[in-house]
Amino acid sequence: MWLRGGHAQTVAGTFWPGRLPRYQAEARRVVLDDGDVIVVHDDCPSDWQPGGLVAMLIHGLAGCHLSPYMVRIAAKLVARGVRVFRMELRGCGAGAGLARWPYHAGRSDDVRCGVASVAEWTGGSPLVLVGFSLSGNILLKYLGEAPDLVLPNVSRAIAVNPPIDLERCVRTLDRRANRWYDRHFVALLLKQLDARRRILPDAPMPAQPLRSRRLFDFDDWYTAPISGYGSAREYYERCSSSQFLPRVRVPTTILTAHNDPLVPVEVFQEQALPDSVRLVIADGGGHLGYIARANSDPDTRWLDWRVVDWVTEALSV
Repeated sequence: MWLRGGHAQTVAGTFWPGRLPRYQAEARRVVLDDGDVIVVHDDCPSDWQPGGLVAMLIHGLAGCHLSPYMVRIAAKLVARGVRVFRMELRGCGAGAGLARWPYHAGRSDDVRCGVASVAEWTGGSPLVLVGFSLSGNILLKYLGEAPDLVLPNVSRAIAVNPPIDLERCVRTLDRRANRWYDRHFVALLLKQLDARRRILPDAPMPAQPLRSRRLFDFDDWYTAPISGYGSAREYYERCSSSQFLPRVRVPTTILTAHNDPLVPVEVFQEQALPDSVRLVIADGGGHLGYIARANSDPDTRWLDWRVVDWVTEALSV
């Protein structure tokens, strides 16, 4: 990798987006089981036909359809003839004001609704699911918690830097070197929460203000109780995808890095993975960084091209 160190890769991946193409997608709405609505952005190549390959990308914590990795990878896949749907989590991006309840790491039913809608819109065309960071955990939970209910058109899945052991990953933010990330994530979440309060004044909110800037405390104060969990620990325990991995049947690739500062590589190395799950551990890349030196790829965004490669593997099967 071009940048040395997991922190440098992670920060560069966030604050060095590169040149991004303009928005050309069609925004579609998906009604969820509880009546909340999310938005899915449909990037369809001009020559795509029913039966052609489809990918659904799902963003990470505090992101949206305009997160740079979502925009870049969607554009690269569309250039390969893949129809791409960028799914937003509840209340994010274009879906602000459409959901009373918050997104969280266990919202696998929302993925199920998104998959069903995409299958309907595309006539059941082969579908590759790609989840980044938090949504990587949601995706793996969806695939493993009820494998018989995964639609047959889901042909492959990719999870990038998924926090499969939520409590362990959140506790990693307590390390001195990681406290900036802790404060950064909480600031983004509080900003989203303030926007929700303005748009939806009747949305469920905690009675008392948050007195900490730690992600664990935010989840204990807001995410867990508002979502029906007794505590942050219960939320982490019930929603961590590590417990569901042994039941995943769909061919799945998990990508992580030895130097990811947010998701310790050991949480993957300690897993007994089924034959259906391929673990790829890059030497470097940080968390959603993976910026490489000039190589055989058309540009230095190593992550983008690996996702493109793994999505389009489905074309050769």
